[in-house]
Amino acid sequence: MSGPERDPLEERQTDSVEILKGHFLHAFRDTVELPDGSHATREFIVHPGAVMVVGLLDDGRLLMERQYRYPMHRVMTEFPAGKLDPGEDSLACAQRELWEETGYRAAEWARAGTLHPVISYSTEHIDIWFARGLTAGKRQLDAEEFLEVFTATPDEVLAWCQDGTITDSKTLIGMLWLQNWQAGRWPLSWQPAVP
Repeated sequence: MSGPERDPLEERQTDSVEILKGHFLHAFRDTVELPDGSHATREFIVHPGAVMVVGLLDDGRLLMERQYRYPMHRVMTEFPAGKLDPGEDSLACAQRELWEETGYRAAEWARAGTLHPVISYSTEHIDIWFARGLTAGKRQLDAEEFLEVFTATPDEVLAWCQDGTITDSKTLIGMLWLQNWQAGRWPLSWQPAVP
C-alpha cells in the first residue's frame, strides 16, 4: 500500500536553520531538494496568522483605519486587522480586534475566506471576516498602538484602491469580496456574534 502521490512540483526539506526568533516573527533558512534532484535554499518567516474585518455600517459606509506601518515608512489606509494570539479562535480574534482598534461591536459575522498575502516568503494567512449590525463604543488600543478610525463609502474606498492610496493586499482583497458579495456572486453565511 502506498501513500498519497507526491506533486511533481513539490520541494522536500532536507535541512532547516533558525535565523531569528523575535517577539512576533520567526525566520528560517531551509535547504530543499528540488523536483530535478538538485538542492536550493529557501528563507521564510513563520507568522501566527491574522484576521481582517470588513465592517459594514447600517448606512452602507465602511469602517476604515489609517495607521503608520513602519516597514513601509508611511501611513496606510486599511480595514481593521490584527494577529491571532496563540490558540485563539479566528472569530474571537476578529471580534476582539474590531472592538480594541475601533470600539465597535457587531451583531452578525460572516467568514468570507482566507488569503495568503506573501506566499514567496511567509506562512502568514489572514482570515477575512465581514461584520454588520455595528454599535459604537470605546476602543481599547494597545499601549504602543496609534491609529485613526474613520468611515468611507464603498465607492470612495474603490477609488483609493484604483489611484494607489490603498496598496494593502488584505484591503484590496476585502474590496474584491465586498464587490462580489454585493453583486450576489459570492454568498456570505451570517452568524450571531459569539459572547
